[in-house]
Amino acid sequence: MTLVDWLAFIERQHAQPIALGLDRVRSLARVLDQRPTCPLILVGGTNGKGSTCAMLERILLAAGYRVGLYTSPHLLRYNERVRIGGRPVGDEALCAGFARVEAARVSRGDTPLTYFEFGTLCAWEVFAAQPLDAIILEVGLGGRLDATNVYDPDVAIVTGIDLDHMDYLGPTREAIGFEKAGIFRAGRPAICGDAQPPQRLLDHAAAIGADLQVLGRDFGFERQEGQWQFRGRHGNRSGLAFPALRGNRQLDNASCVLAALDEVRERLPVAMQDIRRGLAEVELSGRFQVLPGRPAIVLDVAHNPQAARVLADNLGSMAFHPRTWAVFGMMRDKDVAGVVEALRGRVDQWLPATLAGPRAASAGELAEILVAAGVGGPLPTFASASAAFAYAHKEAGEDDRILVFGSFLTVADVLRVLGRAAA
Repeated sequence: MTLVDWLAFIERQHAQPIALGLDRVRSLARVLDQRPTCPLILVGGTNGKGSTCAMLERILLAAGYRVGLYTSPHLLRYNERVRIGGRPVGDEALCAGFARVEAARVSRGDTPLTYFEFGTLCAWEVFAAQPLDAIILEVGLGGRLDATNVYDPDVAIVTGIDLDHMDYLGPTREAIGFEKAGIFRAGRPAICGDAQPPQRLLDHAAAIGADLQVLGRDFGFERQEGQWQFRGRHGNRSGLAFPALRGNRQLDNASCVLAALDEVRERLPVAMQDIRRGLAEVELSGRFQVLPGRPAIVLDVAHNPQAARVLADNLGSMAFHPRTWAVFGMMRDKDVAGVVEALRGRVDQWLPATLAGPRAASAGELAEILVAAGVGGPLPTFASASAAFAYAHKEAGEDDRILVFGSFLTVADVLRVLGRAAA
């Protein structure tokens, strides 16, 4: 079976695309004897997970360590989800991993697995076949019942907490905070990058005896002229380069990274030059990614109100652009109105687009929400994000700005077009 065959196969295995719970994955992880043999860092949170994982990976690579990284979702190729040494693994390694997971699944009576569960077990099989110094896992959804939580981390990070995936995690920030805190472990370091964490997160950490550190209370940062300083439990680090990732919240994420690395410093020591180099070299597609050229093109996967507010602030910190054109596609089960409200003052022309898949809101549905929010109308609608982008690129002036946001699928569709143009 090719990788395309395997991906089609695992997509058919469970009746639901999302089915939270650890029993299925835990059972098969035991059959496969999946246990950490090197330091493991587990990263959860509503926003900032991807950036935090990318900075962790890049600093550890700069220090000379062999690092395995598992993230989701991918933008263009499934291989992006499983990285070793900073590079996506090949099809052959993934196919071998899927085959071992399938054999274990059949041995347990055809245990049904979701797409993400299958992928998580496969990623671990790929890592287990390599001599690694560190593994970084990004939580898929929530934390407590996420497939990645079957593995016991040496350090757990929760970046920030806001309203998202409420159908699965609960309707309030308190409920979601409790789910995120489920990745903490008794007696082990727990890093929280939210300066005002929900009380239920604090209570759960205390109840299980996690060694909790909270941004602004136990660790933090100070901006300085052309650089920044990290203040942590184990001392300060000064003269640090700003992360190469753009955005006003990246120092929050970088501080979580350094706090976590401090906690594994005996097994994974990193020098100041490793931190500086890692922060300077880190890259991550689709996170306030500004492409060179005119008009300016900004790609951002922001898909909830908190991320949209951060995106609005980041847009406000850019140079002046006469008009901003927004290629906008989202999932129907997201807080579309909340995202629109956060960005309404930063966009001059909205270009709603229909994304692929049954969960996607149609361009017409998005247009109705936009008009109801008072952005004017009637609005043009587009059958795809790439079609909306082509329109924006044709109509925008050289000094204008084109924003592509709302979903990984929105950014991915435009990236494919840009990739073909570059080729």
